[in-house]
Amino acid sequence: MVDLTLDHRTLEEAHETRRYFAKFERIISHLQGVAESVVPENTALASEIPILKEYLEALSGTFTALSYKYLLAGRVSEMLPSLLNIDRQDSGFPIYQELLQMANDAMQAETHLRTLSGMRDLKIAMINHILREQTAPLNLQFAASQRMYYEELARGNLFWARNDPRIAWSGNVSEDRRKYRLHWAVYDSQQNIPIIYIMDLEDSGRRPLAKDERRLPRVQSHLTAQSSASLKLLTIARGFDRDFDDLHPKRLRRFFIGPMYSHTFTEQSGPLRDVLSEVETKGADDWALAWTTETLVASSSEFEASGFFSSVERQVYKLDPFEDTAEAAGHTHQQRSLILPLKPYQILEERDPPGFAHIRKYAVSPSGKILSYK
Repeated sequence: MVDLTLDHRTLEEAHETRRYFAKFERIISHLQGVAESVVPENTALASEIPILKEYLEALSGTFTALSYKYLLAGRVSEMLPSLLNIDRQDSGFPIYQELLQMANDAMQAETHLRTLSGMRDLKIAMINHILREQTAPLNLQFAASQRMYYEELARGNLFWARNDPRIAWSGNVSEDRRKYRLHWAVYDSQQNIPIIYIMDLEDSGRRPLAKDERRLPRVQSHLTAQSSASLKLLTIARGFDRDFDDLHPKRLRRFFIGPMYSHTFTEQSGPLRDVLSEVETKGADDWALAWTTETLVASSSEFEASGFFSSVERQVYKLDPFEDTAEAAGHTHQQRSLILPLKPYQILEERDPPGFAHIRKYAVSPSGKILSYK
């Protein structure tokens, strides 16, 4: 067995955690603009953008909550059950266990908020402590940071380790055939990155799926169980198609948000390592974020025998014709993108390393404008 903790890095000091979360705050804010840019490039439908933005806002909320939790790391480490651990090798994001612990804390948020003093009382107590003791009120500062953490958890709208499928009706094909869109997201436990799924399907069942209390829970459970990054889209879609005879997945998309590369926080290899190390303003511009979109589309359907006197509809999926082994690729097409500040983008273009020619680059200007380059 491989010890995955060897790829982890503990951020032990407060200035480290603050720089880390400030960097991610900037990156996630830029992702909103990138999400809008992918529509004309056929890596997302216009109707999918609100879904992507919703998950990105939830991801931003998760990072805000964690930033409060570890606000005083290094100064009050003995009061914290653990320090922030990030995946320094494969993702740059917090490790999966951080989100599991956050979900557990969320279940007890109301209890903590009832026992913690309010922010106004804490601020008054801090002022009195400074005037009386003339020292930093660490205990009170820690209590305030934990209160802000639990307030964020109680507010909700966060990206959890598992974000269960939601369904929306999107029209009718015919009187007895309806169209739905399902979307869900997970924080992959192996790669430690957020992954967003969007599925368009047709429902030929007797009762509408959205109102079917028997089928819908099964669908949600099935999709959640099959949301591993290690599974190909073709495997997920075919498994769903065969498990639900009256549900027909027509399009399945998967968005990988990450990895995040940073000369300060991660250990990357290859051309990006040299590019990011060359950036002078390391505190602001030494980062790059990968964004990969995989799409699987059904090109047609066919019927196969089911029992002696009946047949069921099965989908035939179009596979990437540019892959040497299309079946192994498991998708119709894939778009790999890289989001990075303008300065490292310029260095990357000057170096022109092999392997980056077919990657879409989104360069973020100092003003925040998103520039798209092939």
